[in-house]
Amino acid sequence: MISGDDCPLGRERTDKLWEISKQYCEREGGSHGPDHSERVYFTALSLGRELNARLDILAAAALLHDIGRRHETESRGAVCHARKSAEMAGPILEQLDFAPADIESIQQCIRSHRFRGRERPTSLEARILFDADKLDSIGAVGIGRAFLFAGQIGAKLHDAEIDHRKTLAYSNEDTAYREFQVKMSQVRDQMLTAAGQQLARKRHRFMEIFFDELNREIYGSEL
Repeated sequence: MISGDDCPLGRERTDKLWEISKQYCEREGGSHGPDHSERVYFTALSLGRELNARLDILAAAALLHDIGRRHETESRGAVCHARKSAEMAGPILEQLDFAPADIESIQQCIRSHRFRGRERPTSLEARILFDADKLDSIGAVGIGRAFLFAGQIGAKLHDAEIDHRKTLAYSNEDTAYREFQVKMSQVRDQMLTAAGQQLARKRHRFMEIFFDELNREIYGSEL
């Protein structure tokens, strides 16, 4: 259950969407489990308040944005999870009596939230969801997720002495530091809102400090 009173959709609708989201995302688990959707929900609402966005659209889109991810995983990338999630969200929202125009707005947010997706976010709410989802991949949470993923695939703890551009994803060289070098360090420049950019700069700086310290501790240069 989404804790607290932060429910622009009302308690009943919020609880129903959260249970649906949790059911799908628990199957995926790991760094894209239900806790990811919950964090994106609160980040999106925080950004939405600052930018005067439709919080009801944001809330629904955030809770449902990853419900189709299992299809992408099982197809090894042949299915785009953003488009699949938007498709799956339609009947769910209809059953909860969302207005047709709002359903389309929510689906557009979901379809365009993917980092490498073909559809670019156009509405304010879509840009906010995009930023909220990406912000969860950087900073302290992003580092934690990167180490969680590395552990799941059996990667090393750290390896800063190799050229990460020549390493392979999903291998034992796919460390959290590789994730930072190849992906996380690029997120700061992808933000679509001014508020998102400000948060991304702060979180990016924390990652630089963390990995600098990790290098010093592992390679003996902290003395």
